[in-house]
Amino acid sequence: MGTGTGGWFRRFHPAGEGAPRLLCFPYAGGSAGAYHALSAALGPAVEVTVTQYPGRQDRRREPVVVDLCELADRIAAEAAALPTTAFFGHSMGAIVAFEVARRLETPPPVLIVSGRRAPSRSRQEGAHPMGDRELLDEMARLGGTDARLLDSPAFVRMILPVARGDYQAIDTYRYEPGPPLDCPIVVLAGDADPLTPVEDALAWREHGTRGGDAFVFPGGHFFLDDHLERVAEIIRTHVRTGDRAAPEGS
Repeated sequence: MGTGTGGWFRRFHPAGEGAPRLLCFPYAGGSAGAYHALSAALGPAVEVTVTQYPGRQDRRREPVVVDLCELADRIAAEAAALPTTAFFGHSMGAIVAFEVARRLETPPPVLIVSGRRAPSRSRQEGAHPMGDRELLDEMARLGGTDARLLDSPAFVRMILPVARGDYQAIDTYRYEPGPPLDCPIVVLAGDADPLTPVEDALAWREHGTRGGDAFVFPGGHFFLDDHLERVAEIIRTHVRTGDRAAPEGS
């Protein structure tokens, strides 16, 4: 486990002096460790900090937060003390990152969102409530978790309460309209993502005042796993330059 900056944040790799900062937000059922590979790919050019939600890994004895806005409130109270940092979130993490950014006096220099329809396009996905077997089948369908682990009773006992709580949080989330964020929003999407049609992902750019690029990858919900180096390249470019980033592309 990497070093922390308090109960909510973890770091896995050192960064160079003066490196731009990135705060990452995990997907439903995920932990800070889900971004270990991305942190390694970005370092030392980017200083990566990852949010650790309650209920998992070293916070496994804490109850999972099943209200997404409460989760954002609690993270924002801690993130306000961090140095200026860009935000990145995948799936549920994209919504958490957005809601945390809305709560800060100064928004991040850039918000990078991945694998999630825009807040204004949010809808209930039906993952809550689900029986145990249905929930595990849904996780297998989306990918992102080694299928062999889903056959391990010990792993299933550990992950089910976390996944169930996170699915409740994202399924009961309701977007409250408000002013757009005063920062660019960069969108990453998979062209075969069963949860996020590309047009609903591109609608994210309506939630920022300063534009932002969009990148569509071949793949499903966890396209990040197959395109890690390209995703890292895009993130490096945007956290360095903010709105003056590379042109739109795939």
